[in-house]
This record gives sequence, C-alpha cells and structure tokens, in this order.
Amino acid sequence: MVQEQDLRKTILRDMCKEEKEAFSKEKDKRINEVLYNLLVDDEHGIIYCFIPKVACGNWKRFMQVLKHGEPYPDPQGIPPEVAHNPKGLTSLASFPKVEREAKLKHYTKFMFVREPFVRLISAFREKFLKINQYYYEVYGRVFLRRYGNQPDPPLKVTEAFALGIRPSFYSFVQYLLDPMTNTHPFEPHWKQFHHQCQPCFIEYDFIGHQETLAEDALQLLTALNLEERIKFPPAYQNMTNPSSVSDWFKAVPLEDRRRLYKLYERDYKLFGYETPHTLLNDTL
Repeated sequence: MVQEQDLRKTILRDMCKEEKEAFSKEKDKRINEVLYNLLVDDEHGIIYCFIPKVACGNWKRFMQVLKHGEPYPDPQGIPPEVAHNPKGLTSLASFPKVEREAKLKHYTKFMFVREPFVRLISAFREKFLKINQYYYEVYGRVFLRRYGNQPDPPLKVTEAFALGIRPSFYSFVQYLLDPMTNTHPFEPHWKQFHHQCQPCFIEYDFIGHQETLAEDALQLLTALNLEERIKFPPAYQNMTNPSSVSDWFKAVPLEDRRRLYKLYERDYKLFGYETPHTLLNDTL
C-alpha cells in the first residue's frame, strides 16, 4: 500500500507538471476556488478535501468524530443529516490567508477519488432515480424539457414518478455535454475531481481510491496514529459496480461517450484510472 501511494503521487506529480507551468500565475485563484471543500481539524493537523459521491459522508463523519476528542465516538453513530452538513465542520476558508498558507504547508492533507464514470452513474442513481424534489426541480425538469420530449413536466417529483416520467441517464449525459451547461461550474456531485481539490496546486500527502476504500482508510488512520482509536465505517453495499458501466452507457451514442470522456479525461489521467477503451471504441 505504501508503494501504491508513492505510485499515485508520482502519476499525479508527472501529469501536473505541464499544467502547473502553464497556470502557475493563477495558483492563488485556483486554491481560493476550493477553500470551502477543504475541511480542517487543528487538533490533529489534518485537512480533508471532500468530493461528493466518493465516501465523503463517512469521511465527514470521521472529521466530526475528531472534533469530539477522546474517547472518539463510533463514526457510524453520526446521523446522515449531520455527516453531510459541512456547516458543523471548519473549512479552510474561515482562516486568514497567512494561516491558510501555514496549514496547507504543515498539515496532513488527504483526498479520495473514484472511477469517474462510475461516480457519474452513482450520482445519477442517487439524485434522479430516487425521490428528490430539489434535484428533480432544479435539474431533472431541465433534462426532461430539453432532451426528453416533455415540454411541461410535472412540478412535483412524486407526480412525475407516478406517471412514469423520469429523467434518463442519457438525458443526464446530454446535459453534461450541452454548451449551455458548460458556461457554468458543474454541480459538486458531477464536478471534476481536479476542479474540486486542485491537486496540481495543493500537494496532498495521501490520495485514496474508493475502489480500495477499506485498505486506504486503514493506511491513512495508521499514518495518523488513529487506527486503534477510530474504526472507519464500512463501504455501502450498493456501490455502483464498475462491471455494470457498459449497461448504463448502452443508450449513449459512441460519439457522446467520447465527448463525455474528454470532459473527465484529466481526472482519469491525474489519478491513474485506465481509459475505458470498451466504451470509447465499441458500439456496446
């Protein structure tokens, strides 16, 4: 696992080199864009950059537990509404610039990522296949109007679902590819990793992967000397299976799959994920 961490950081460092040289003048601006994603625990000298749909609920539970002090409560005892509410945690944005820079220099910084297309499917399943009035109202109705041949979809998600009206995964992909969408920052659940944590400008000490969450969490807790005092919650059983990705993309035309990959290509390369050649070359 130590060798794996070294490999992940080497890949990231090598991939960042060209971009870092090209955008070095914008370093402060880029770091400022992610300050609210960086959660700080001063007691333990830790900074966590959270990314939705990458075990961030459990890692926020971990950060909440650290605030309680010893003996640390069980992270699984933190209710979801607390775990997913960053207001109960301290972001790096709340500190003056001098303090921010000092913490970024000296604290242990970590982030977790996930196979990008698998994360997109997971975000779609959670936000648009379940009853969620906010995401249906703000995004789902847009999908239906623009790409689903529904000029006036129901206002309520419960009414729409009762009528069998639901956004499709392909309509979600069309939304991501739409030039009208790309004029604004993506919503955090499908925003690219490198935009949320800026790993080319912030040197992370630990880069975890969702695919090896249990092993990575134990390694990180061991590095922080917390492995005997905090038990990281197990991964959810209903995680999107990478082997089912092809099934989700069958309804997405090949050219759109390739365009979608271009949107997330930097995440694939920065974090060492294999290019999904089957999706980009086959008709499924």
